[in-house]
Amino acid sequence: MSKAKKLTALCCLLYFTSYITRLNYAASLSEIIHAMDITKSMASLAVTGSFITYGLGQLISGPLGDRISPEKFIFSGLLATAATNLLISFSGSIMMMTILWCFNGFFQAMLWPPLVRIMAENLSQTEYRKACVNVSASASLGTIAVYILVPFCIRFGGWRLGFIIPAVFAVLIAFVWILSTRHLTASAPDTQTDIIPSQSSENVHLFPMIVRSGALPIFVAIMLQGTLRDGLTTWMPSYINDIYHMGTSVSILTTAILPLFSIFSIAFASQLNTWVKSELRAAVILFASALTATCCLLPLFSSNALLSVLLMSIITGCMHGINMLLISRLPAYFEKYGCVSTMSGIFNTFTYIGSAVSTYGIAALSENFGWPATIGSWALIAALGIGFCVSAMKRWHYFFNYTSQS
Repeated sequence: MSKAKKLTALCCLLYFTSYITRLNYAASLSEIIHAMDITKSMASLAVTGSFITYGLGQLISGPLGDRISPEKFIFSGLLATAATNLLISFSGSIMMMTILWCFNGFFQAMLWPPLVRIMAENLSQTEYRKACVNVSASASLGTIAVYILVPFCIRFGGWRLGFIIPAVFAVLIAFVWILSTRHLTASAPDTQTDIIPSQSSENVHLFPMIVRSGALPIFVAIMLQGTLRDGLTTWMPSYINDIYHMGTSVSILTTAILPLFSIFSIAFASQLNTWVKSELRAAVILFASALTATCCLLPLFSSNALLSVLLMSIITGCMHGINMLLISRLPAYFEKYGCVSTMSGIFNTFTYIGSAVSTYGIAALSENFGWPATIGSWALIAALGIGFCVSAMKRWHYFFNYTSQS
C-alpha cells in the first residue's frame, strides 16, 4: 500500500473516531429525555452548546493548525474528547452533562482543520480529492456505528455505556495516530512533485481575500446545509417516535439509514462535481434535490414510516454531499496562501452555527407548531441554499481561475 493510501486510511480512522465521540449524545437524546424525565428543549441544550463551542473552537484551532504541529494538536484533541466522554458517563445532572458536552465540542474542533492541512500538504491534488470523499464517507460510517451502538447499549447496559465504549476506542486511536503519522507525514519536500503548492501567509490579509473569493455567501450556504444535515440527524429518532410510536431503541436504529444513504450521496457528489466542473454548481443541484424531497415529504410525513425515512435520507444525503464539496474541497484552494487550516476552520464554523440553530430550533418548532411546520422550514432552508450558492458563483469562479493560473 502506498504512503498516500496509508495516510488516507489513517485520516479516515481518525475522522470515524471523532464522529463516534461527537454524535453519541445526539443519538442518545430521546433515551436521555425519557430516562431523566426532561423536555426536548432542555436535553437539546447540550447538543446546541457543543455545536457552538465546536464552531467557535474552529476559529481558534484553524489558525493554530497552520502554526504548530498538526499531528500533536490532533492527538491532544482526541485524548481530551475521550476524557470528556468518560466523564459524562458518570454524570447525573443535565446541567453538568451540558457543560461537559460543550467542552467536548471545543476539543472536537481541534481535529478537522489540522487534518485538512495534513492532507493538503502531503497528498497530490488527485489524491486529495479522493481522500476528501473517503474521509467524508468515514464520517457517515461513524454515524452508522453510533446509531447502531447506542440502541445496543440502551438495551443491554444503559445509555451511559454509549459514552464509555467510544471513549476507550478514542484513546486507542489517539496513540495509533501519533505513532503512525511520524512515518507518514515526514516526506522530504523534493519528493513531493505534485503536492498542492504552498507559500507563506505573512503578507496575506485574510478578510479581503475572503471577500474577493466570494466566500461570504458560501459561508451562509454552508450554515444552511449544517442546519438540515445535523437537524434531521439529531431529531429523526424523536420524529419517528412521535409520529409512528416505534419506541426509543427502534427509532434510534432507523436513523442509521441516514448515513448509509449518505455514503452513496458523497460518491455521487464527487462524480457530479466532475461532470459540472464546479463545487458550487454541484451544490446547487444537491440543494435542489433536497428541496424536491422535502416538498414530497410534507404531504406524506405521517402516512408511511418507510417513505418518510427514505425522503429524509435523501435530504441528509444531499447535505453530506454539499458538506464534502464546500468544506472538504474548497479550503484546499487557499493552500497557496498558507492558510488552509485557518480557512477550513472558518468554513466549518458556519456548518456548526447552522447545526446549533437547528438542534434547538427544530425542538422548539416541533413542540410549538408541530412537524408539518418544521418540515416546511426545511424546504425554505434548501431554497435559500440554492440562492446563496448561485450568488457566490461569479466571484468564486474568478478566484478559482486566478488561483489556478498564479
